[in-house]
Amino acid sequence: MTDSTSESRTPSGGLLPLLSRLPGSYDGPQTPQAAPYGLVGVGEGTLAAHLLQALALPSLTRSGTQFVLGSPDAGTAATDYADLAEVAGAAARRISTGGRPDDLDVLVPGGPLSTYHFAQAVAYASGHAEEARQADAELAELAARCAPNIEDGNPARDLAWSLWGRTPLLMAAPDADALPHAWQHLLARTGKTLAVPLLGDLLPLTAGAFDARHEQGDAKVALILGDTDPALLLAREILDSRIDEIIHVPAPDGAQGYPAALALWYFGAWVAAYLAERYDAEPADPAVLARAQAGLSDGGLGGEGGSEAGGDLRLSAPRDDLRRTRVEEDVPDWGDDGDDEDDDSDDFDDPDDREED
Repeated sequence: MTDSTSESRTPSGGLLPLLSRLPGSYDGPQTPQAAPYGLVGVGEGTLAAHLLQALALPSLTRSGTQFVLGSPDAGTAATDYADLAEVAGAAARRISTGGRPDDLDVLVPGGPLSTYHFAQAVAYASGHAEEARQADAELAELAARCAPNIEDGNPARDLAWSLWGRTPLLMAAPDADALPHAWQHLLARTGKTLAVPLLGDLLPLTAGAFDARHEQGDAKVALILGDTDPALLLAREILDSRIDEIIHVPAPDGAQGYPAALALWYFGAWVAAYLAERYDAEPADPAVLARAQAGLSDGGLGGEGGSEAGGDLRLSAPRDDLRRTRVEEDVPDWGDDGDDEDDDSDDFDDPDDREED
């Protein structure tokens, strides 16, 4: 049986207040589902599924629980994955930002912050409650450091200043390739800026990317996201003579695994919001994105919770809402990283060293 009642919507006050209140806002089901687990994501659930690789969840399972993260614009693919899982012998757990009640187990808010709710829902349901709580603690620490009222020593504002007017190049170790994906998504969707992820074998990319046209290295800044490895350190040395600046963005307080991945996603959201502010742009989703997603959705799900097509009842969570709807009653300062193996003396360089055009 489902419960489609929704708590009152959080008052709209822009993305920054929503980011401030995000840590700990997940209040959905926390009961672990049957193991083993599989995880796939489509539509709005794609990025969360990628970040959740830190929990070592395989894509598909023939038994236990198959988590399918999706949204109405990718509803057909989500349904196909759920059907395949059930035919194979697994129980499908469908988490989405909207759709028919019969096709949903958990409804989460849509919008750029949906990644948090998707990720925490799966972390709890896959038996990783401690990692979920650690992630919320890391996010709370970042919220205190990155809040809008913090003018001096705000790492998100400082990094946004370093990115302003430049093209970011995003790099991470092979086992953290979700981080360039996350930051490219955030910088485009929220920061209104194109960033270029450097994926695969970094050494050929960094060694040859600027040799034919050296001027292409101008106004470029490389971000090393998360932990480094020997290949990343060599790529850093190569790029040091080819682009403007290289900045290491480590996980806060030495966090590892899933808490580190979600914290770095959250920090990227703050940076993207402040970058939009620097460009005097609105960090909210543009109208064209909503129209495109509605065009791909079956029946064009809006905010009315229903569809005229066939008289089907459909659910759609408010966008950028920190509260969530339960459709199944299951349950009631960044630290000093000076001891890093590489020299991060240029991490979050002082923005006063740059002059505004």
